[in-house]
Amino acid sequence: MELLRPSPVGLIRQSICSSTPKSRRRKMKWEQQRRPRPPRRAEQENPPGGSGGVVYPKSAPTPLLVGRRSPQAQSREELLEQVLADLEASVDRGVCIEAGMLASVLETCSQLGSVDQGIRLRRLIPPALRKNFSLSSKLVRLYASCGLLDEAHRLFDEIPQGHRARSAFPWNSLISGYADLGLYEDAVALYHQMEEDGVEPDQFTFPRVLKACAGLRSNELGEAAHRHAVRAGFGSDPFVLNALVDMYAKCGDIDKACRIFAKITHRDAVTWNSMLTGFARHGLFSEALEVFKGMLSAGTMPDPVAVSTILAGAPSLRLGAEIHGWVLRRGLVDDLSVGNALIGMYGGQNLPGGARSVFASMPEKDVVSWNAMIRAHRRDERALTIFRQMEDAGVEPDRVTFVSLLAACANTGLVEEGRELFAAMEERHRMKPGIEHYGCIVNLLGRAGLVEEAYETVKKMEFDGGPTVWGALLYACSLHRNVAIAEAAAAALFELEPDNAHNFELLVKVYGDAGRWEDAERVRRMIRERGLDS
Repeated sequence: MELLRPSPVGLIRQSICSSTPKSRRRKMKWEQQRRPRPPRRAEQENPPGGSGGVVYPKSAPTPLLVGRRSPQAQSREELLEQVLADLEASVDRGVCIEAGMLASVLETCSQLGSVDQGIRLRRLIPPALRKNFSLSSKLVRLYASCGLLDEAHRLFDEIPQGHRARSAFPWNSLISGYADLGLYEDAVALYHQMEEDGVEPDQFTFPRVLKACAGLRSNELGEAAHRHAVRAGFGSDPFVLNALVDMYAKCGDIDKACRIFAKITHRDAVTWNSMLTGFARHGLFSEALEVFKGMLSAGTMPDPVAVSTILAGAPSLRLGAEIHGWVLRRGLVDDLSVGNALIGMYGGQNLPGGARSVFASMPEKDVVSWNAMIRAHRRDERALTIFRQMEDAGVEPDRVTFVSLLAACANTGLVEEGRELFAAMEERHRMKPGIEHYGCIVNLLGRAGLVEEAYETVKKMEFDGGPTVWGALLYACSLHRNVAIAEAAAAALFELEPDNAHNFELLVKVYGDAGRWEDAERVRRMIRERGLDS
């Protein structure tokens, strides 16, 4: 008997209700969890990769924090700088620094992204410790976490094969480095190489691999990694479960993401955000809202990513305004991504005044903020005024800026201004217009009745116009009864979108407005023959 599968919403509601309300979940400390145990004295005095018979002198106690103001009064960066200065002074005095100390400071450099300080520390490593597996692994992690993958891989290749095979740590560092830079295929290839070399993965391997699978949107690779994690005994690990929710949600398998989400008893912000953004990405806004409410009832403070996601999909002004009020009460209003999402929400509800109010209150603005403001005024000539203010503020426009500006010009009939902006892309901003910009300029010229100029613009394109450009041209022909150009546009569209009935209907209208009834009937027969009349 086939069992009925519960809906994603049912799973979410059931799992939310089963959780203890108002209980705050303690956020797991990833960096502390993945830190390997400190080397034992025996390892420090005779480390792997070093000379087996050498006994290193006992290091003198280095006064790293003696006589110093309390750590609370200093940032971690300041403390790191002072520790490095003390170590350099100790080496100058002939003091031998233990491998454990060097590894610990390298770990701090990785956590802070302080590659320059890490390079300084690397110079302090004595020749006898340069083949130390722990230090080599920490250096791989440092360079990989800072995006210097060539140097990270060179160091990785220098680690003896026997040492590489005994620990997943350097492999994890490289896989993470590739995944963080969006080089997902390389990350997965390294994971497969790790398997071939017989290296046992740990609970920190799979989240990195699953992130790469999610980036590739490969459900097949993700499922294979999931099965491997289960076989390796990490199927219930919280880090792995969070990564699985994120991977399945991004790959479009919302049902499976829901089932895994329902199994997680101790959810942190990462868990909730993965499920929330997964629903929102696939247009399931009511389900995303359920997750958002579940976060609040579970005592988990939604972060700016969750709030921005909910605002981007808010279906009504009432709900958007309620979330805006909640943001004000929780002190998230100064967050840049939340401010940008609020501008987008008010702009999407056709309330440019609300967008202006949020924009004026933002302590920090980026190109996304300005683009959202221009888009909020897409039916208003003030879009061009905002653009001039953007330039005066020294913010460089991007490709999205010009899409919004050209759309605003088309909506308001500002033909000359639109032409100038289109030309300025290459002349002033060194940007080649893309298909979306050509679609906007053709729409602008076509709406204004300049159908021939719009057609000439299409013919000058260096790439195929696609449905966006040809569709804008055909629509312009339907407005201004240009049969000849309409036939050219329709011919292109019938090849590009043979099952799009709207293109056929527009051509029928053009023929009908021109009194060419036989041609109109011929196109209607095409619609019926292709089954597009239902």
